[in-house]
Amino acid sequence: MRASLVSSIAVTCAAVLALPVSSAAPAAAEVLVQPPAASALPPAPDLPGSTQSLPLGPLGPSSRAGGSGEQGLPRRDVKPFSLVGVVWDDPRAPLHGTVQVRTRATGTDTWSEWQDVETHNDEHGADPDSAEGTSRALRGSTAPLWVGDSDGVEIRVRAEAGGTGGAPPLPAGLRLELVDPGEGPEAQTDTEPVLETEPGTGTEPGTGTEVEQVAEAAPPQTRTAPAPAAPAGATAAVAPADATSAAVAPEAPLPPAPTPAPAATVPATTLAAPLTAPPLSGLLAGLGAINAQLTPYVAPWLPALSKEATEAIASYLPPFLPRTPASGAEAQEPAKTPVQAAAAPYIGPRPAIVTRKGWGADESIREKTFVYTNTIKAAFVHHSATGNNYTCAQAPSVLRSIYRYHVLSSGWRDFGYNFAIDKCGNIYEGRAGGVDKPVLGAHTLGFNTSTMGIAVLGTFSTTAPPAASVTAVARLTAWKLGLHGINPKGSVTLTSGGGNLYAKGTKVKFNAIAGHRDGFATDCPGSLLYGKLGTARTSAASYQGR
Repeated sequence: MRASLVSSIAVTCAAVLALPVSSAAPAAAEVLVQPPAASALPPAPDLPGSTQSLPLGPLGPSSRAGGSGEQGLPRRDVKPFSLVGVVWDDPRAPLHGTVQVRTRATGTDTWSEWQDVETHNDEHGADPDSAEGTSRALRGSTAPLWVGDSDGVEIRVRAEAGGTGGAPPLPAGLRLELVDPGEGPEAQTDTEPVLETEPGTGTEPGTGTEVEQVAEAAPPQTRTAPAPAAPAGATAAVAPADATSAAVAPEAPLPPAPTPAPAATVPATTLAAPLTAPPLSGLLAGLGAINAQLTPYVAPWLPALSKEATEAIASYLPPFLPRTPASGAEAQEPAKTPVQAAAAPYIGPRPAIVTRKGWGADESIREKTFVYTNTIKAAFVHHSATGNNYTCAQAPSVLRSIYRYHVLSSGWRDFGYNFAIDKCGNIYEGRAGGVDKPVLGAHTLGFNTSTMGIAVLGTFSTTAPPAASVTAVARLTAWKLGLHGINPKGSVTLTSGGGNLYAKGTKVKFNAIAGHRDGFATDCPGSLLYGKLGTARTSAASYQGR
């Protein structure tokens, strides 16, 4: 009996514990950095992918390097690529103008129309005075744009029309970055967490609300081969392409469960008796040291957990994660009493999450240490501004491309966002350090401390976000904010690290689920996604049981 219990607990822990377990945080610390010996992961296998960097030149008589006018490249053949962006030497120099590209689909004579590239990207970066924000490796950069498999390119960068003083000069050192994500990890037979729903802008057929419809349509699916990529514009929900049946153990729910689990889970192994704190905490401590180094390289995804299992496991997470609202100027008010917190932890069920291993992140290109903030008080929602011309089967390739662009082209330490969500509602791990840890990201300039950044893949200024994506935002925030005692419908106060809306040191009140534009003068996350955040807050609070 005891042996069976220990085995069942180990199965659960192997599925739940992901990425390094951190040590306790000092109460006054704002940012914590683990030493390389504790946080560096073993080397990952070599993964394909490449970046072509082409210097831009004058396109007209008034153009010159670092001057006004127009720069670019005429049509040319290049090696295959799928994502484009423009970088320049000085990260503090803004690009006042427009960037447009045309691309040719690989193996054809078909050229696209001119496509706009978002030029304002610095507001997605690290805080001004942080180590990452002052790194010499930083470059100025546009947002990346996903164009699909291409082997020809044409680009023009035009300075905006000037006033009486003339047009402002284009920044020096303009280069076109062409990113090939390479092939993803090899697909294997497995039971994978996918959302079988066609993305749309409204409710799905049947009964229930927009969010409820997608929440009910998330059973694990069995696949024996990778799904073929759909034509541009079509969508098909997929999980990562390299899951193995032995990589992640099935979830072991913790009975008795008063209500059915609100999220679908992988086949369960039922425990014969309720778990008790001492043996589980001891086992977690032992397994944590092992899984900390191995999980990112053997687990392509983390299965969904029931609310009951999530709440039970949360009690044994390291003290690095506060279990109740923090106190002080940046606390959410009012804080619950210990009795209230014990009676109602208000943590949403952990959703299925595709790990960095699952989407094929090359761990050799990022910084090897992990940087943590002291807690998570709010979630900032973004759109990636990479366009909507991708399928869900291509989402891992989009992520690998953005990752290479952030690190190798823009000079960031890692993928900027903490999480990403595709148009089918699949959730992906972003910046390395642990999905349940308060990893310091580079997503909302001035407000990266004590927050998490979620990028919904796409551009939602004039296109409505799919219902599945909005639901995924609600599920993810219900869980992650819940780990830190935050009510998704509440408000929090954060201190600005500096930006174009709030000076450094300014205390600002935000919704616990906020849009990027709330903290910085930007269109992000696009007007139509921003308009859905109220729905996400209400749904997230409901998932928490509020």
